[in-house]
Amino acid sequence: MTPPDDRSAEGRGELNRSGIVVGVDVGGTFTDIFALDHNGFRVAKVPSRRGDEAAGFMDGLSAVGAVRDMAAIVHGTTVGTNALLERKGARLGIITTEGFRDALEMRRRDRPRTWGLIGQFDPIAPRDLRLEVPGRMLADGTEHRALDLDAVRDAARTLLARGAESCAVVFINAHANPAHEAAAVAVLREIWPNPFTCASHEVLPEIREFERSSTAALNAYLMPLVAGYLARLQAALAGADFAGQFHIVQSNGGVMGTDAARRLPVRTALSGPAAGVIAASRIAVAASYPDIITGDLGGTSFDVSMVVGGEAALMPETSIDFGLVIRSPMVEITTIGAGGGSIAGVDAGGLLQVGPESAGSRPGPACYGQGNTRPTLTDAQLVLGRIDGARPLGKGLPGLDAQAAETAIATHVGAPLGLPAARAAEAVLRVADAKMAGAIRLVSIERGHDPQRFMLMPFGGGGALHVCALVRDVGLRGAIVPRYPGVTSALGCVLADVRMDRVASVNRPLAALDMAGFAALLQREGAAARAAVEEAGLPLEAVENQFALDMLYQGQTHSIAVRLPEAVAATPDIAGIQAAFEAAYLQSYSRLLPGVPLHIVSLRATAIGRRPHFDLAAFAPQGGATAPRTSRRAWFGAWHETPIFDRLALPVGARITGPAILEQPDATTVLEPGFSARVDAIGNLIIERDA
Repeated sequence: MTPPDDRSAEGRGELNRSGIVVGVDVGGTFTDIFALDHNGFRVAKVPSRRGDEAAGFMDGLSAVGAVRDMAAIVHGTTVGTNALLERKGARLGIITTEGFRDALEMRRRDRPRTWGLIGQFDPIAPRDLRLEVPGRMLADGTEHRALDLDAVRDAARTLLARGAESCAVVFINAHANPAHEAAAVAVLREIWPNPFTCASHEVLPEIREFERSSTAALNAYLMPLVAGYLARLQAALAGADFAGQFHIVQSNGGVMGTDAARRLPVRTALSGPAAGVIAASRIAVAASYPDIITGDLGGTSFDVSMVVGGEAALMPETSIDFGLVIRSPMVEITTIGAGGGSIAGVDAGGLLQVGPESAGSRPGPACYGQGNTRPTLTDAQLVLGRIDGARPLGKGLPGLDAQAAETAIATHVGAPLGLPAARAAEAVLRVADAKMAGAIRLVSIERGHDPQRFMLMPFGGGGALHVCALVRDVGLRGAIVPRYPGVTSALGCVLADVRMDRVASVNRPLAALDMAGFAALLQREGAAARAAVEEAGLPLEAVENQFALDMLYQGQTHSIAVRLPEAVAATPDIAGIQAAFEAAYLQSYSRLLPGVPLHIVSLRATAIGRRPHFDLAAFAPQGGATAPRTSRRAWFGAWHETPIFDRLALPVGARITGPAILEQPDATTVLEPGFSARVDAIGNLIIERDA
């Protein structure tokens, strides 16, 4: 689809075929495309092909131009995330130090249900595929017992005989001295029949045995799946004569090459949602609302993140599911199972539930006519007249079956609850809204933030359908609906900088730190990160380094991230590091602990390659009209004859009062009674509650 406000006369129409950069976000229901060069842009939204993602990927590319003319493709993927959630990675083997085969299973002695004595955790590698070998490094990096390489060979052969497809080498204290791991993985790779092996120091050379073990194991667990997925995509691209650069969005919001993605697939977890947050932060700053909460509503999930001062929040680790801990910098995102394809129904206790099970793109909602008869959130929106069945999102669907949607709602929700179809569909929306509002409260109110400071930025195919309900229910300041909300994550793929994060264990008291050695470590890690960024091959305007320390007071368990000012990173000294720590600690805890020694756990070095700037003023509307295109009945507590606007035709400054529905090819925005919207200078909708 081509946005109707593309303007050839101003360099925003036909794309220059010599340098097209394309962002691709493959979701559970739709594959979203944003294509850009210095002359203009195009967007597209096509159905994803579950089980054949490469075909859906190519469908999307073909919708915006000839693949052979594309200079670079940047892809946000949820393949790794979905594999972890569904436990569909490789059959994994682990070679570890004697006495430590159960570290993955013991974890931190936590439980799936904090206050209960029940719950089960199955590690991704069963016990018979976790083998021990003699050899031991101490915590200070000295060798206590030599590594038995013959035992490593025997373990590798045993794992292969038992059907292992990938293997991780995880030795105790490898963060302090990786020599044993390096020797073991060299032997392993002589025997292993595929490239799907890794050592923990290659993935996370950091103190904390469980987190390092878990991250390395999950990396090996994902290697075959992600490598196979990338191979299929690259084969399809080669078949279309693509000769440009192909890159992947990381979970930290940066971009990396496909070779790095094969070596470190664990860094692709939450890749697609992270790209959306990056785009949202850029849009928010351009709109002069730097404090936002994002809400990405796709076909299967609702992803929430916070942006403060125009900067997306990063977290040092996350749990994709209980016990599946990844320690790697990533955009902080909270995900719940509530999307357009989320299935609604009444449980055995008579309570209405929406999600987490999703109909996805196939069979999809009941209104898709592809065999599903259970109602979804999309079916409820259709029954209430909030979306137009004759104008479905994306390409590939001739229309939506309103009667099938109403039958599904009436049968599975209305009849059990004794409600007519419209009331039953409204109940589905209310339950979904409550779940989404709860996720927003989790990242705002429950962390001490005043929601009245923040604007909501909904995106994804369904986010703007719920915008007013979420602003009202949470008590947010208002909302910003991007110009193209349905392809915001694909836009983020284009906007994301190239980024590489490295970590090195320090584990020293600040007072005892060898400053000359520490300065050399800063320089070495910074240079290695820069080299990885420059190897990506994308055009960059600049490459910059950033450094941070994980620090704590002596005796504490949990560290805080301490960003080093540029001057301190250039010439480190105890006073400068202490001042940076105290500023960070005060911001987090509002008090210091005078007299308690400081301890440095790890150094984090980041290199960021700044990609050429895209001016969001390219989205600014030109001309247009404020008259509605038509009207239809829509439900807002009762039936209203509601004006329908062509959102992309509205000029700058246009003001719309609810109830109203604003439609565009990639999304629909519902403006409820009591809300108004205006179009800002770059085409965003600024939504506020009426006084």
